Order: sequence, then C-alpha cells, then structure tokens
Amino acid sequence: MPPHLGLIGRTATTDEPMRCAVLISGSGSGMEALVHAQRAAPLAHQTVLVISNQTDAEGVQRALALGLATEVVPHLKPSGERIPRHDHEAAVLEVLGQHNIEIVVLAGYMRLLSPRFLSRWGRPVVNIHPSLLPNFPGAHAHRDVLTSGATVTGCSIHLVDEGMDTGDLIAQACVPVLPHDDEVSLGRRVKVEEHRLYPQVLSWIAEGRVQLTTDGLRVEGQAPNRVC
Repeated sequence: MPPHLGLIGRTATTDEPMRCAVLISGSGSGMEALVHAQRAAPLAHQTVLVISNQTDAEGVQRALALGLATEVVPHLKPSGERIPRHDHEAAVLEVLGQHNIEIVVLAGYMRLLSPRFLSRWGRPVVNIHPSLLPNFPGAHAHRDVLTSGATVTGCSIHLVDEGMDTGDLIAQACVPVLPHDDEVSLGRRVKVEEHRLYPQVLSWIAEGRVQLTTDGLRVEGQAPNRVC
C-alpha cells in the first residue's frame, strides 16, 4: 500500500467520509460520544453501523435513538450455549460487508477478535483502552491502576492484533490519579479524554496520516505515539 494512502487505502474527505462500524458490548457511551463528535462538525469519518454481541446492551438502544443502522450478532444461543467463535465472527464479517465498512472501531467490545477474523477482514481495527499501555491491559484497568499506586493513568488507542491490548500504539492521553479516587471517579475522568481522543485519531486515519512503515507505526505531523 503506498504510504500516502494510509491504513484504509484512500484519503477520506468530509464529502466521502471513512465508513466506520462501532462494535460494543455494554452501555455504548463511547459510541454515543463519537457519533456526537462526528455530527457536531464536518469530519472525514462517519459511524454508519453499530454492532453489539449483547442483545440487551444499553448501547443498542442508544444507537437506535441516534438513528444508526444497528445489528445484534449474539455470541450465545437462546439456550445460553456459546456459538462457535468462528461462526459468530463470520456473521460479524457478513454484516460488515453488507454496509461497506472501511474500519472497525471497538468501543467497550468485550471479545477478543481471532487471528482468523483479522486476516479475513483485512482492514484496520482500532481499540481504545483505559490505561497507558503497555501498562494495565485487560478488563480491570482502573482497579489495577489504583491497586498499583500509580499516580498517572490515561487512555491508549491502538491497532488491534491477535493479542490482548498489544497492537501498535497510535496515541495516548494522560490523566492524574488523585488520592481520593475510586474506580468510578477515575473512570469518569479517563472517559473525558477517551471521548476527546477517539474522534481525533479517526480523523488522522481517515486523512491518511497514520502509516505503517518498516520502522513501525507513525502519525504524520505528530510526535511519537507514546505521549506520557
């Protein structure tokens, strides 16, 4: 892929924005904040689809209220039995193809994507994580930060690979850990930075500024991706 085309193979514009699918499992607050940012000002990316693996996720109702195409692709049968992973992911891939999606945006999606999914998809997948990776990966980042005694945390946006929160970092933002913090208060302040940073990073990707080179990932016009 020529470097100037970046991750999606073209340079998106506000007239022809990058088509995003947001995958959620829970409240959908990050998805909602992203859509509000996309609608508040002309951006070169647009959320055109929301997919949830949870039928009763609050985010499904938020997406419908926003007028977004919304699909539930459950990973469990009505009996509670797990659907085979490859079958579930094949169903997700089919929906992505139906909507001509260019990038998958994970926002509280609580499933690891398999190497087979990533290979078959063949397009960018990005995730936002509520810590300064590589520190505190996994599902309990705020708890782990507080237990560690760290005085600074934040959020990280990265490309998704086969590991858990291990892909190439694109950007980070810092948040202080205050003496009185608990998981709720810390999480609330981190979300402010998440909601600011995600639209910005998607703009960089849409504009072709995020590039994978032989020396690793770089963002044209930006300082190194680890800012903290």
